[in-house]
Amino acid sequence: MDVKQISQMIDHTQLKAFAEKKDFEKLCSEAKEYGFKMVAINPYPTKLCSELLKGTGVNVGAAIAFPLGQTTIEDKLNETLQAIKNGADEIDYVINIGKLKEKDYDYMELEMKGIVEICRKNNVISKVIFENCYLTKDEITKMSEIAFKVEPDFIKTSTGFGTGGALVEDVKLMKSVVKDKIKVKAAGGIRDLKTFMEMVEAGAERIGTSSGISIIKEFKGEKIESIKENY
Repeated sequence: MDVKQISQMIDHTQLKAFAEKKDFEKLCSEAKEYGFKMVAINPYPTKLCSELLKGTGVNVGAAIAFPLGQTTIEDKLNETLQAIKNGADEIDYVINIGKLKEKDYDYMELEMKGIVEICRKNNVISKVIFENCYLTKDEITKMSEIAFKVEPDFIKTSTGFGTGGALVEDVKLMKSVVKDKIKVKAAGGIRDLKTFMEMVEAGAERIGTSSGISIIKEFKGEKIESIKENY
């Protein structure tokens, strides 16, 4: 892999509750400079980031029902539509984890179908966040099977705000179910090149991280500043 290939796998992330306009301006500036694939943000700054990144080739990704997933399907659909209206190129939504634990698989499929269909109609990439730290291996497998049927563009390990982040074993499990039909995004706790490469080797084709610059610098052999990000 070369620097460009690595950069194009990175979703450059700013999802903190206290992020200000200057933080999003910095995020977008860095994404342009390093050639990252996407900026991952909450819905509110979508319009700002869309304007800042217009014509750069960097996508704007809005996180829906983030980070808990505990909103109604109608709320998630409306949030998705509004984010797309404001310029989102990609949608990362959090599943209703409680409904999965209740084994209400019809609900999980209905929720996924609704969001994926909106994304398809608008030529927007869809990603489904499982939040694996709260799930059993059987639940991860079941969600992957539902995704195999519905066909979002990606299934994703984590929000980065739960009790744990991406695990190599989970990436491998998810990929083993969806195979080449759906891509896998790993996110949460990916702060260095070694972890990045482990996720890629396990089958991840997109990486969500706020440490993308450090990862690129490490790959290029440059000096790395201390990493304090949680995501």
